[in-house]
Amino acid sequence: MNALKPDAQHESNHATRHSRRTWWIFGGFAAIALVMLAIEHQAHLLGWLPWLFLAACPLMHVFMHGGHGHGGHGGKHGGDDK
Repeated sequence: MNALKPDAQHESNHATRHSRRTWWIFGGFAAIALVMLAIEHQAHLLGWLPWLFLAACPLMHVFMHGGHGHGGHGGKHGGDDK
């Protein structure tokens, strides 16, 4: 059984739709602002690009390998490695 009256339920659905629409509008404006910033500051952003690639290498190593523990050495790997 629903504790809300039909009018209160309608208002709740309306508020949810209004909230979603507000976030979509905000997201659209934010996307436009990011594109305009990227276009306006393209020279600055492209200057940082090589440094971003260099920074990505150690970060990918740490997060993709899960650190240097490598967790499974010495355990059973499903076959005999001898």
